[in-house]
Amino acid sequence: MPDADYFSAADDECAVAVIEAGGPVCAGLDVIFLKDIDPVDAIARVEAVMTGCSYQEVSRRPRVGQLLSSEDVDTPFVLTVSDTLCDALVSASGDDVAAAAEAWSGRGGGVGHDAATAAVVLEALTGLAKRARAADLRLYCWWTL
Repeated sequence: MPDADYFSAADDECAVAVIEAGGPVCAGLDVIFLKDIDPVDAIARVEAVMTGCSYQEVSRRPRVGQLLSSEDVDTPFVLTVSDTLCDALVSASGDDVAAAAEAWSGRGGGVGHDAATAAVVLEALTGLAKRARAADLRLYCWWTL
């Protein structure tokens, strides 16, 4: 089962530097641990639900699961989380998060869990996004297979 640790960093260069540091925790960054929440497919589905766009439209947006680390390395990977999703998470109310969790779990959103568990995931992502925005940081994923 892949580990998908979502974290905030100042920029792409700082995000990729976590590889040399041994991961975002070792680098002292703000991290949430979300085992098996795919940073491309599942997170694009979250963004589609939260922004009212289709999965196909979201998938074409800049920074949606963009690989920053070397393609020549098997693992770990560092990928971007879109600014659009970060904006949606930051502006979401508790009711918005609950509704998005219900819709995300209903679409098979990559979590394989019920709406209550999906809500826990989205609440964690929302907290990370709000802390990142307050510190003028961006969101990333450290993904290990």
